[in-house]
Amino acid sequence: MTRLVKVGLTSEESMKLNMLLLLAFLLLSYGAGNVHCSTVHPNITDILSLLRFKRSINDPTGALSSWNRSVHYCEWNGVGCSLTNPGRVAALQLSGQRLSGHIPPSLGNITFLKILHLSSNVFSGQLPPLNQFHELKDLDLSFNSLQGLIPDSITNCSNLIRLDLSGNMLEGPIPAKIGSLYNLYGLDFSRNNLIGFIPPTFSNATHLELLNLKENQLEGSIPIELGQLSNMTDLDIGNNMLSGGIPSSLFNLTKLHQLGLYANRLEMTTLPLDIGDTLPILVNLTLGGNRLEGPIPPSLGNLTGLGILDLSNNSFSGELPSFGKLQNLINLNLGDNKLESSESQGWESLYGLTNCSHLQFLTLDNNQLKGAIPKSVGKLSTELVRLHLGGNNLSGIVPSSLGNLGSLIDLDLSRNILIGTIEGWVESLNKLQSLDLHGNTFVGSIPPSFGNLTGLTILNLAKNEFEGPIPPILGKLTQLSRLDLSYNKIQGDIPQEISGLKQLRTLNLSSNRLTGEIPDDLSKCQGLVTIQMDHNNLTGKIPTSLGDLMSLNMLSLSDNDLSGTIPVSLQLVSKLDLSYNHLQGQIPTEGVFGNASAVSLDGNSGLCGGVSELHKPQCPVPSRRTKIQYYLIRVLIPFFGFLSLILLVCFLLLERKRSRRTYESEAPLGDHFPKVSYSDLVEATRSFSESNLVGKGSYGTVYRGKLMQTKMEVAVKVFNLEMPGAERSFMSECEALRSVQHRNLLSIITACSTVDSNGNPFRALIYEFMPNGNLDTWLHHNDDGKARKHLGLTERIDIAVNIGDALDYLHNDSENSIIHCDLKPTNILLDDDMVAHLGDFGIARFFLDSRPRPAGSTSSIGVKGTIGYIPPEYAGGGRISTSGDVYSFGIVLLEMLIGKRPTDPIFKDGLDIVNFVGGSFPHEITDVIDAHLKEEFKEFSDAGMVSEDPVFKSIVSLVQVALSCTRQLPSERANMRETASKIQAIKASYFGMKADKKSA
Repeated sequence: MTRLVKVGLTSEESMKLNMLLLLAFLLLSYGAGNVHCSTVHPNITDILSLLRFKRSINDPTGALSSWNRSVHYCEWNGVGCSLTNPGRVAALQLSGQRLSGHIPPSLGNITFLKILHLSSNVFSGQLPPLNQFHELKDLDLSFNSLQGLIPDSITNCSNLIRLDLSGNMLEGPIPAKIGSLYNLYGLDFSRNNLIGFIPPTFSNATHLELLNLKENQLEGSIPIELGQLSNMTDLDIGNNMLSGGIPSSLFNLTKLHQLGLYANRLEMTTLPLDIGDTLPILVNLTLGGNRLEGPIPPSLGNLTGLGILDLSNNSFSGELPSFGKLQNLINLNLGDNKLESSESQGWESLYGLTNCSHLQFLTLDNNQLKGAIPKSVGKLSTELVRLHLGGNNLSGIVPSSLGNLGSLIDLDLSRNILIGTIEGWVESLNKLQSLDLHGNTFVGSIPPSFGNLTGLTILNLAKNEFEGPIPPILGKLTQLSRLDLSYNKIQGDIPQEISGLKQLRTLNLSSNRLTGEIPDDLSKCQGLVTIQMDHNNLTGKIPTSLGDLMSLNMLSLSDNDLSGTIPVSLQLVSKLDLSYNHLQGQIPTEGVFGNASAVSLDGNSGLCGGVSELHKPQCPVPSRRTKIQYYLIRVLIPFFGFLSLILLVCFLLLERKRSRRTYESEAPLGDHFPKVSYSDLVEATRSFSESNLVGKGSYGTVYRGKLMQTKMEVAVKVFNLEMPGAERSFMSECEALRSVQHRNLLSIITACSTVDSNGNPFRALIYEFMPNGNLDTWLHHNDDGKARKHLGLTERIDIAVNIGDALDYLHNDSENSIIHCDLKPTNILLDDDMVAHLGDFGIARFFLDSRPRPAGSTSSIGVKGTIGYIPPEYAGGGRISTSGDVYSFGIVLLEMLIGKRPTDPIFKDGLDIVNFVGGSFPHEITDVIDAHLKEEFKEFSDAGMVSEDPVFKSIVSLVQVALSCTRQLPSERANMRETASKIQAIKASYFGMKADKKSA
């Protein structure tokens, strides 16, 4: 027989014999007595398809272990057989079994399959061919890792009622003929990477009740044809890139329970006023994150079944409507709009919300709400877990009734004008997990009752007027991941108990009055990513143990009184600022210390060595002779010490007598500044000779000189008191510079207020001399056609960073927030190392309170400036603001990038430097930038690859920052802190790209 099979049979006969052998196997496997001959043949295909499926995939949990000959296939796990066609597989349901691999095409051979559920597994690859599933009614392949296109063949599954491909990585467009699935009731393609338009053919699927396309990359407009789907109950196309208006036909879908259009680019000047009447059974309405305008229709208050209403991140305006009838409301989000409500209006809307007994989430932040928080806030739902009122203009004290909201988990009152203490209500909110009060004017000490809020994970009290010590009880908040107490008046030591916060990731104690040493045990907080303790009065050494924090990314300890050497262990930190301390010794060279753009060590005169980019002096190498001398000195010190002390006392007594004779002038800056006389300045400037003339300004003349007493080179600014306003300018500059101290502000040595040799009043300011002149002379040619060496992009970025930091300090970190009012290149001075220093505070203005103000803070004091750099609101008589400085900074940045002054003759007939650059941004930016900068990416430009060049990328980023600073309306400009941070990021990115390019 075997020989006949091998030799005597044709291929067709051999195939038939093999089929008979397979049939015999199946009869033995599944019980020959139970299988009728008439049904064996059709079942074979189903069984083989299932076995191929099992062989093709991975089954880590043994979900298919029952798929063997000891169990009838209709009883295999997940397999269901038809009742009308006995023995035929009609359902395969294997959701959530952790199956992986590619779905084999053989499943398509199970022609009676009506239900296929393979959701929540780990299947990958392409969708299997679907053209043979003519009987399929329910297909669910959601939440896998399927890729590729949705095949057009899916439209062959003409009996489909439910189709769910959500939560995969499918790409490409939605098949244009998708509407030919006439029997569809539900379709879900959400959470994929689909592109293109929403096919209008959806309107042909007239039975469609659920359509979910959210979280894709669909674009274009919403087809008006969707409004023809009169049976629609759930429509969600949020989080795409759709544009245009919302078709009015959608508001006629009277059966809608859910309408989700959020996070698109939809525009509409006014929502239909009767939306609450035309969509009467709406439960969820989410329109947030679009460009919708106008008032919120009051008719929404009639939707008694509404549970979620999200209109956030739009431009809705007008008063808050009343939602007192919405007793089923759970989530109300109206944040980031232009809504108004004031004390005079009685906050009627908030009173109405007290009827919403199921309200859990209330978000009204970043609007234009005014007045005091009503006492009725304490009558809101006892189920309320989130209350966001931050970023408004709320004032007064926080009512104690807020403490009645005992279920609150997340409370945000930040960036308002709230005052008073926080005791009396905060201690009652013992379920809080996030508390944000930053940017107000809260006073008093941090209450010890915070120790009761053991669930807190975020505590932000920054930018207030809190004082007193950090309560050690905060160490009990073991769940805390972020603690921000910066920009207050907190005093005393950092308590050791802080080291017990094992979950802490961010610790910000900057700009306080902290003293003492940094706790060595802080290294126990192994999750710390960011530590900021700059601008305090901390002393002692930097704990070596901080290097044990393996997750630490940024460490800022600048502007303290730290001493000792730099621990080598800090090399693993990504960004390090130790500037302006009293550190000494050799700078390490590994890790972060090898990247000069990521480490700041300025203002530590005792440091030496390090990588060359840090420009520090080399450390001396001790020779054998030096060592001998060292030991001799140790022996001789006791002998000479007493003698030296006597000589020093004698010298000080003589110096004091000489000082009384020489320094006879007044001290307008205070007693701690040295005094110089008129005769000292005459001697220093050679009688104010023309040869020592540096430049002339609005109110006086600047001379170069050398003080004979100290041998220091200085710049002497002599005020012309015959000029109206000069005396006031002198006093303004004295007042502005009396208490400011920053590495990028022009360092004032002292002032002289006396009379000259003729008995006339004499006023002068003495500054540290800047040998590289001002920025203007580096950007533009002199009258003789000659110019200094041109600035490269590296120098221009450095200068932008320097001035950005200086303005950020003046606006946000100085004792009294200062507005410079006259920012321009001639007031930006460059030292030996081309570090920029901002000078000329003659017309500066400052606020009397010390609290940092947001961009747009104003003052009624009149202001002058320089044509071309004055913000448009000043020219119209507007009030001065920090936004004015931001505008001037943007103009200077544009000037640095295009090499033209804002007063250049080409700017006329309505054309100015802003729209000149803005009109070419970004695609034609190479047409307007400085020719010297173009040379830096000429090679890439000639090769047609300019967009890949680090120089070009950085220029585009800088132009973008400059344009964001020079918007017409002050409220639309970024503030100086954001701007400085962006330029620092551009600098870091630029140096990183250059390093990558060099290594490649």
